[in-house]
Amino acid sequence: MDLWKMSAWKIFLAGGPIMWPILLCSVFGLAIILEKLLQLHSIKIDTGKFLSSLFDSLRRNKIKEAINHCDKTTAPIARILKAGILKYDRSRDEIEEAMEDASLYEIPRLEKKLNALATIAHISPLLGLLGTVTGMVRCFQTIQIKSASLNPVSPGDLAGGIWEALLTTVAGLIVAIPAYVAYNYLVSVINNIVIDIERASTELVNFFAQSSEQLKAK
Repeated sequence: MDLWKMSAWKIFLAGGPIMWPILLCSVFGLAIILEKLLQLHSIKIDTGKFLSSLFDSLRRNKIKEAINHCDKTTAPIARILKAGILKYDRSRDEIEEAMEDASLYEIPRLEKKLNALATIAHISPLLGLLGTVTGMVRCFQTIQIKSASLNPVSPGDLAGGIWEALLTTVAGLIVAIPAYVAYNYLVSVINNIVIDIERASTELVNFFAQSSEQLKAK
């Protein structure tokens, strides 16, 4: 039977019982990928433009305006910088601590479920390997049964086990490869966001430190 003419359901059933956990991995993996992509899209902003507007308000000593600007921005960088702005009249250490506390809440939200996606990328090929082993066990079991009854073993007798062995390997790799690529892409995007947050936090702390020095000089 031509593989390309078979329905997906028949191919799935031919892979044996291990295809079910592989299918679950694919469903959960796709759900996580879509959720993270939507989340990252919803918080995507022009960081440079945001910081320019924010520091413009702070230079004019419009603290409330800067806080409102942060409130209107959905990105985690806005909420972290807001924590620092609220402590604008405190010491450098207190401003840094406020932003660090905020980042302890915001950054894990960005990284949420990435470990689950990494797990799916790692266990999918292992499940495929497990299916390969169980399929080969089926082949050797058939050979043993046929040999014990003194019946010749035909290729057709082994076909089911070989199908199972090969299809589960293919299915596991089909799930694992996109999951691994998506995981690395998401990690890269989140790392860039974290770098932007760290850079902006440093700029804000330096800004308040310079402003404090200028006031003391006067």
